[in-house]
Amino acid sequence: MNKEMDIEQIVTSTKKHTLSLYIYLGIKRLFDIIFSLIGIVFLIPISILVKISYMITGDFGSIFFTQDRIGKHGKTFKFFKFRTMVPNADKILFELLEKDKKLAKEYKLNKKLKNDPRITKAGKILRKASLDELPQLINIFLGQMSFVGNRPYLPREKEDMGEYFDDIVKTKPGLTGYWQVMGRSDTTFEYRCKLESEYSNKCSLLLDIKIFFKTFLVVLKGL
Repeated sequence: MNKEMDIEQIVTSTKKHTLSLYIYLGIKRLFDIIFSLIGIVFLIPISILVKISYMITGDFGSIFFTQDRIGKHGKTFKFFKFRTMVPNADKILFELLEKDKKLAKEYKLNKKLKNDPRITKAGKILRKASLDELPQLINIFLGQMSFVGNRPYLPREKEDMGEYFDDIVKTKPGLTGYWQVMGRSDTTFEYRCKLESEYSNKCSLLLDIKIFFKTFLVVLKGL
């Protein structure tokens, strides 16, 4: 009798959890669609201003940057950003890492360079104000990303994500996320993965709201 009751309680609990998850994901997707559409409207004049600022500095290349990133369930998608680096940035990165062992060590630890020589003058301003991320509104509208989620990792980073990979890809990548408001750029790659693994396992509407509003405080503090 007790075993039957235990099984019934487990089934009931599972059903409640599944229903809560569907409600959470439904509300989150509705929020993403509405606000990404509004954001895309404002993205048009911002893109024009970014183009002008690049032309003023003598950079006539495309202001947009696309790259393959890892999405939910490990599927790759085309990721959009404002280009903040010189053209052929990936090729230049590999050349830099081959020549400079100190930079190579820093990149291996953090998967980024603190003083990246590839960043343009206009790109530095965009990054400081976090405006370079705005084209990801397109990814959010398409359902490839969300406003809040984990970082959209590069396919070549999959091996370095190690034990955290399976947890991280349970959720969609986000425009902002747990590690951005917890550590911003001052964390190692491994610790970042650990934080994002934690987010995937305890994500909720309340946590997303907290991260969303805390992001504004982090951005303002960085200006």
